[in-house]
Amino acid sequence: MNGIKFLTDTNILIGLTKGHAPAVDRLRGIALSDCAYSSITRMELLGFPGITELEEQVINSLLKQMTHIGIDTTIEDATIELRKQHRMKLPDAIIAATALTYRLELLTLDKTLGNKM
Repeated sequence: MNGIKFLTDTNILIGLTKGHAPAVDRLRGIALSDCAYSSITRMELLGFPGITELEEQVINSLLKQMTHIGIDTTIEDATIELRKQHRMKLPDAIIAATALTYRLELLTLDKTLGNKM
């Protein structure tokens, strides 16, 4: 992908919107324009029960600065293999498969997910 180096996990963007130090530190020195996000991340962020209109606006503003990567059959196949090998939860497997498929560094606070990459 043109200039994209990183895939952001959902927990990074949640942490960023809340100003949590680990997420902010993980993104330090990284431009959001160098990042992408998976369809799963968008669904997890915007589908959160009780999300406020302001939170939705903040999330959409962040996502507009990044590249969206949809789920295609290549990602589906990689997801299937990851689930077979690691017994991962489906959302985590899709995000990991997206990073692997596009050869992007996964930015996550999930040590378990990060270790499987």
